Amino acid sequence: MLSFGDGSPIGVFDSGLGGLSVLKEIHQLLPHENLVYVGDSVHAPYGDKSAAYVRDRSQQITEFLLNQDVKAIVIACNTATAEAADLLRANSDVPVIGLEPAIKPATQLSKNGVIGVLATQRTINSERLLGLTERYAQEKKVLAQACPGLVEQVEAYELNSDRTVSLLERYIHPLLDQGVDALILGCTHYPFLLGEIRNIVGNNIEILETGKPVALQLQRILKQYQLERNCLNLSSDSTCKAQLSIYNSSNKKQAHLTMKKLWKAPISIQVLPELN
Repeated sequence: MLSFGDGSPIGVFDSGLGGLSVLKEIHQLLPHENLVYVGDSVHAPYGDKSAAYVRDRSQQITEFLLNQDVKAIVIACNTATAEAADLLRANSDVPVIGLEPAIKPATQLSKNGVIGVLATQRTINSERLLGLTERYAQEKKVLAQACPGLVEQVEAYELNSDRTVSLLERYIHPLLDQGVDALILGCTHYPFLLGEIRNIVGNNIEILETGKPVALQLQRILKQYQLERNCLNLSSDSTCKAQLSIYNSSNKKQAHLTMKKLWKAPISIQVLPELN
């Protein structure tokens, strides 16, 4: 691994705005770390793109982040992790942290052994999900449900609309009918729909997402490679104030407005330069 100053930023990217759910967890756990986020809204969702397309786009964004001198990269997208994580690790000199659907913890939390996964079609078809299921859930029943349309609803900030609720009910009720008692949110967009999901499943279903586990893994990796930013007195040392740089491939006002609403704090958004 290359050696970086501890003030170098951490790069985070997603097919669109869903990765903000992961960025929030990273920012809360590591408030002193500088962060660079790329939301690729122009090309969202990755879940209905070809594997080759996802790999190519992920590599382009990774190259952009490396040019920002990042010291680590978090792939805040299950689809991009499934299709491109190995490639990015092979071609990067910094640690690359990906996402995994929470199959293992779900098997530990499920009481009746019936686990549901809400994800994009690309994630459901991935060898990574199949491998996790074979490794940790051979004796469990794992029901994977593709959820076309949900990413677009989040991107449009339609978190509570009739269409969003209708889509959620269409995808979740069949899982409940089959006895699911643990539900994995296998896309980083879906945590923004957690309120409506909870309304549908009730309080007796375990809902698992990956933002916090990924933040904890990032913390471990930074410590392992001695890449942590050391700020002893955050309140008085202005040099320790974290910088948050956010990019979106879309220049549309709606995309930028949605990012601000999802982040729930003032942020400045830059348009991602052309990567081709």
